[in-house]
Amino acid sequence: MLTGAIAGPVFTSPPVSSIVAAILAVAHAGAEGVLLIVKNYTGDRLNFGLALEKARGEGVEVEIIVIGDDCAFTSPKKAGRRGLCGTILVHKIAGALAEEGKSLKEILHAVKSASSMIGTLGVSLLPCSVPGSGPTFNLAADELELGLGIHGEAGVRRGKMMTSDDVVKVMIDHMTDQSSQSRVDVKPGDSVILVVNNLGGLSCLELQIVAGSAVCCLEGRSLHIERIMLGSFMTALEMSGVSLTIMKCYPELVRLYDCKTTAPAWPRISQCPVTRQTQTIPCAPKTILSEEPEPNSVSVQIYRRVLGCVCLALLNLEEELNDLDRAAGDGDCGSTHSRAAYAIQDWMKLQQIPSHPAKLLIALSQVLLEKMGGTSGALYSLFLTAAARPLQSECGSAAWASAMDEGIKAMKRYGGAEPGDRTMLDPLCAAGNVLVSLRNPHCDFMQTLKSAVEGAAKAAEETRHMTAGAGRASYIGSSSLSRPDPGAIAVAAILKAINDSLGDK
Repeated sequence: MLTGAIAGPVFTSPPVSSIVAAILAVAHAGAEGVLLIVKNYTGDRLNFGLALEKARGEGVEVEIIVIGDDCAFTSPKKAGRRGLCGTILVHKIAGALAEEGKSLKEILHAVKSASSMIGTLGVSLLPCSVPGSGPTFNLAADELELGLGIHGEAGVRRGKMMTSDDVVKVMIDHMTDQSSQSRVDVKPGDSVILVVNNLGGLSCLELQIVAGSAVCCLEGRSLHIERIMLGSFMTALEMSGVSLTIMKCYPELVRLYDCKTTAPAWPRISQCPVTRQTQTIPCAPKTILSEEPEPNSVSVQIYRRVLGCVCLALLNLEEELNDLDRAAGDGDCGSTHSRAAYAIQDWMKLQQIPSHPAKLLIALSQVLLEKMGGTSGALYSLFLTAAARPLQSECGSAAWASAMDEGIKAMKRYGGAEPGDRTMLDPLCAAGNVLVSLRNPHCDFMQTLKSAVEGAAKAAEETRHMTAGAGRASYIGSSSLSRPDPGAIAVAAILKAINDSLGDK
């Protein structure tokens, strides 16, 4: 790719003397000519242009190409389009041609043609900060900036936060707008190379999500994606954003793009088209529980009321649980339980609630296993699956006590925790110890349930004094854990919601 690169201060063109020194170093090493690939910014044009004139005065054959691939401005001003990430494609094509021994004039002609078919557009969720200074612009937490450059400057449009699919659609609509003078002129059936560039602060996961959205969007417009690459190729310090580059291509450009290079930051890319490589394989049909011929409407009404109260309690606790979890985990306990609550609410809207308790628990275990996710989803599903067994043949108070007992045993067996390990098992076991009384036929069900709920709340609160023996919190120093376990608080809240929803009914 490049034989030399000249660095200046942050977001500033390098000094002329440094550029001249680089040109002469390359020329003295035996180069027949030197091509300067410059991004279109005033300082760069001036300094590289002056360096070119000085180098020519020294007898060096030098040419320059100024790259302007920015699609942000629909009517570019006199300064023209800015040079952005599309510049790296010019580096690659020029480097491949040079390696093949092409003349400076041939390389210049080829890259001028290629650069005219490139467009780039950036979007950011957060600005960057020049070392020693504050943010280069301000964005609200629910806003994003469209059409920004690579030097921390603000964009051309500001909008509200959107999903990745929606953001990418807005970007590609803007880049291909037929009324824009800065558009990438593509039409259905054209072949393109796509670059998804990290502006500095995105995670690998976020970049992959944007790449997936971009592929779907371009293929939805009947464009053929010959190649795709993603990574940090042209960044703006720690800016939390991404740019998309589209280059309209033909077989010769693809061949040059595929040429091998030892440049360390150039990714290993599959030399086959992206389009038509994806296959959709239908999932196996889900096992559907047999429907009850005549469900008990009273039981269904009770279950609906109980589940509604449980969901509401978990949604109200989301922030508190997340806050508790930040001290001992990854801060998502509340979000995970909220996801479960929303999933149950959706299930109740779309499915017939079984009136048989065993079928109800099995159905709920499946919902949580599929939608809740994480360790909590697996543990709750395991608990409900095991708890359903005693209820298959009996439905009385004693059966519910056995259900609680079986659920706890399953969690202990597969989860590896015990009471006292500072987990969700602490309130569950406290409640289970009280619910054993339900095996007595003369036991007052609601009074026993109330006592179980009180015991669970007390046990959840006492986890603040425990040393974590299982789960992610067990890797944290005990001195850092001075608040209750979030999973335990969630369980106590669920049991309280069940009790409150039943009341004296």
